[in-house]
Amino acid sequence: MLRETLSKRGVRVITGLGKYFRNVDKNRNGFLSQADFKEALKVFHLEIPEGDFESLWLILDDSKSDKVDYGEFTRAVFGEMNEYRKSFVRKVSSAYMKLDFNKTGSVPMVDIRKCYCAK
Repeated sequence: MLRETLSKRGVRVITGLGKYFRNVDKNRNGFLSQADFKEALKVFHLEIPEGDFESLWLILDDSKSDKVDYGEFTRAVFGEMNEYRKSFVRKVSSAYMKLDFNKTGSVPMVDIRKCYCAK
């Protein structure tokens, strides 16, 4: 049910949900609590009946740690990337790493201008 809802809503929801997960994950360990996960679904209007949520949670929290790996969640819902997409992501990641001189996770426009000319 959640998978069908997400596939209808498109890429914006998928990318927004991923960004939201990363923002909520304050200690950057890749895990979310049940409350944070439920709130994320609510924020993106992906509310599911409580019984279905509990079933989903039991599947996602297979280690019984009361946390869910949001990377595993996205892979479970959207599947693995095909080889073309994996190759593309590797190329983009490589280019980004070259631009992110200070390894801060963001690239100011000044740094982009140093490496790229649109002429």
